[in-house]
Amino acid sequence: MKQRTTFRSASELFHADTCEPLKQAATRGDVRLAALGRGNYPGDRLPRNDLREVCMAGYWNAPFAQDWGLDWHCNEGIEIGYLSAGTLPFSVGKKSYQVEPGSLTITRPWQRHRVGNPNVPACHYSWLILDVGMRRPNQSWHWPDWLLFPKSGLKRLTDMLRQNEQPVWQADSKIGNCFARLDETITQGAGEANRTKLKILINELVILLTELLESRRPLLDKSLPSSERTVRLFLESLHARIDEPWTLDSMAEACGLGRTHFAGYCRKLVNVAPVEYLTRCRLDAAARMLKEQPGQSITEIAFCCGFQSSQYFARIFRNRHGRSPSGYRGRRAGP
Repeated sequence: MKQRTTFRSASELFHADTCEPLKQAATRGDVRLAALGRGNYPGDRLPRNDLREVCMAGYWNAPFAQDWGLDWHCNEGIEIGYLSAGTLPFSVGKKSYQVEPGSLTITRPWQRHRVGNPNVPACHYSWLILDVGMRRPNQSWHWPDWLLFPKSGLKRLTDMLRQNEQPVWQADSKIGNCFARLDETITQGAGEANRTKLKILINELVILLTELLESRRPLLDKSLPSSERTVRLFLESLHARIDEPWTLDSMAEACGLGRTHFAGYCRKLVNVAPVEYLTRCRLDAAARMLKEQPGQSITEIAFCCGFQSSQYFARIFRNRHGRSPSGYRGRRAGP
């Protein structure tokens, strides 16, 4: 079995979705699934030498409410979905949506999202996942060379997709018709002639999507793909990765920056140096564990929080809280 695709971003370790609940539902006959894919995505296999940027193109038709959903997951490419019938709960980040028929869903590469709440109702949903080579918010997008759209148009589309946070859009009839023809093409398999049709339809979809977004005049935020935002996302998630053996160099590398630039953004955002901020996160986590996990030894807590020495942990914990870990635990456990 092919190893599942992973990517370490500035925020966390991502695993590309495998659509396993959907595959199981299709095997049971609960939902009709048609797809063209590669890697761990389901469907007829796309060849290595053609449509390399297409991770998956497919649709499902659920004739009744399902007992499965696609829990929080990511895709290594931009995902453009279209709901032609039924309704679909859809969540991105902290926001949830009830997608209505005729709506598009758009998620950026490696953006966490969920389909179903927690299950999928009766609906017909189509999607395309296209890898644009983006692995961090501040990196450039690289569209497939078989897209015939002018570079200026692709640049405008890229800006609109990178610089706004709206994941659900009301589509027009032209996009709905394009997805209907994509569904027909996907059903016919991954043969050479059919792949040519798929390229033509994806070209058409890209043009129609650009025209749609242009007409809606989306509010753009240039800070979304910036290096500063990459560092902000990293720092916000660091508390969940305190057990990793971070150094200044490895933290900077996780953000795709040199150590000087990374340290500068860190000081701007949290007013301390990166290693000092990491130590603060580790000590805060240790203090919570001392309070909430009385059965765990102090040495175990030190190692769980990324400290390599219980003696060093005890010393800097005392410097921060004015008492030893055992003394802090005793105080917190008191009346």
